[in-house]
Amino acid sequence: MTTHLPKPSPAEVSFPALGTTAALFVTEPAALRTAEAVLRAELAAVDRACSRFRDDSELTRVNRSAGGPVTVGEVFAEALQAALRAADITDGAVDPTVGHAMAALGYDRTFASLRPDDVRPLPRPRPVPGWRGIDFDPRTGRLCLPPHTSLDLGATAKALAADRAARHAAAATGCGVLVGLGGDLATAGPTPEDGWRVALADDHARPATDHGPAVAITGGALATSGIRVRTWRRAGRTLHHILDPATGEPAAPVWRTVTVAAATCVDANTASTASVVLGDRAVDWLRGTALPARLVGLDGHVVRLGGWPPDSDAPAPGGTR
Repeated sequence: MTTHLPKPSPAEVSFPALGTTAALFVTEPAALRTAEAVLRAELAAVDRACSRFRDDSELTRVNRSAGGPVTVGEVFAEALQAALRAADITDGAVDPTVGHAMAALGYDRTFASLRPDDVRPLPRPRPVPGWRGIDFDPRTGRLCLPPHTSLDLGATAKALAADRAARHAAAATGCGVLVGLGGDLATAGPTPEDGWRVALADDHARPATDHGPAVAITGGALATSGIRVRTWRRAGRTLHHILDPATGEPAAPVWRTVTVAAATCVDANTASTASVVLGDRAVDWLRGTALPARLVGLDGHVVRLGGWPPDSDAPAPGGTR
């Protein structure tokens, strides 16, 4: 997600990271270099711990050890706890045990490396193993996955990276910080006078029109999940990256995008991802959370919940993951 900021514009920098674009904004230009160093360090730490696509990542080691005990480090432990909490509060709609299902559908390499049109037949749909079978002691870091279980922390790890980076960069600089990682956005420290102006669109990497929906963020976090950007073809079907754990297949297409505001990016992303999975049941579920949310249907109709404001115009591009 990109932002359009009130004048005087804070300093900003962006660069590729974690398969998306990392964007950093600070309210004090002199703090940009320090904040960027913090952001890059946090992204590197989360990538080393949680990447599915690195042979040397902690996640790869954990998945190879399924069926036996391993001891995990602090960053991985925090990421796993976030994933397990997400599974708990969504009753399994967001489940970290989708690793094998994701790979079986063809998302077994970085998104940029996916085959443009894979002709191999699709696997038979079946539920993922389920998060309740994971044995993890956060006090000791001891983890044991059930046999034949593979974790994918993608639904929460990027959001956690945004939260950690914003919090630590604000602490290191003493100024206001906004971190955006694709559709995951976190803030910390003092905000600009009129808030952080955030424009919304289907894809953070594509320019939006000059006048599109926008919101002003005065704290907390925002996350958008959608089914239009990370797609690929397999056996004549267009697939997307948000899986329904009950089937092991991409969630049925009901919402084009779902944007949720929450105190943390992890919570916002958990709710937006769960809503895509829940489909027609998402509106009632979101009402139960009382979180502000904006859902866009496949035909473009918009549903606003939890006090989400009416759409306003923003003279700048924006995006979602």
